Amino acid sequence: MSQTTCGRDGGRFNRRAALATMGAGFGVAFGAAPAQGHAKRAPVLPEDEGFMRMAIAEAAKGDFPFGAVIVRDGKVVSTGRNLGVTNNDPTAHGEMVAIRRFVADNPAKDLKGATLYTSGEPCPMCMGAIVWCGMGRVVYAASVEQLEKRIGQIMITSKAVAQAAPFLTVEITGGVLAPEALALFDKNKLKPLP
Repeated sequence: MSQTTCGRDGGRFNRRAALATMGAGFGVAFGAAPAQGHAKRAPVLPEDEGFMRMAIAEAAKGDFPFGAVIVRDGKVVSTGRNLGVTNNDPTAHGEMVAIRRFVADNPAKDLKGATLYTSGEPCPMCMGAIVWCGMGRVVYAASVEQLEKRIGQIMITSKAVAQAAPFLTVEITGGVLAPEALALFDKNKLKPLP
């Protein structure tokens, strides 16, 4: 069984991206200014609320109220919800689950240019995966700052992660249906850790 990962380009290792990333890392380590990626603030589109409602519905079923929907060419191609407790996997965030479900049956390269809708701004791990997959747009409901008031967060924005990736431009739209996403936390929907 062959595996395709988001870090590969059409099944081949992308040397140029890897070397650019390593070079940027070495440059920063030795005092050079880091290369800047491109994170563009994008306006809310007419279809955003409908897809975000799907992400929030996924979040309502998760171990923690985080859900994601991946959309390509106007169609939902994958969904995910936080399964960290269920799967005993702290990396099973909604975004990661949606990506893993997609690549289980499809080439990872088909994620290039897709849009990921998520009930909470992606953490650095999830945003890193989104970047490595080449997704073109992220739409989130609640921001890291809003989430931090309800549950622990790593205080690095999705924009900061995207700007550290000089090989990709990611459009970011935030705040879509944030009150609805935050209500999941306010209703004590958090499941206790084992």
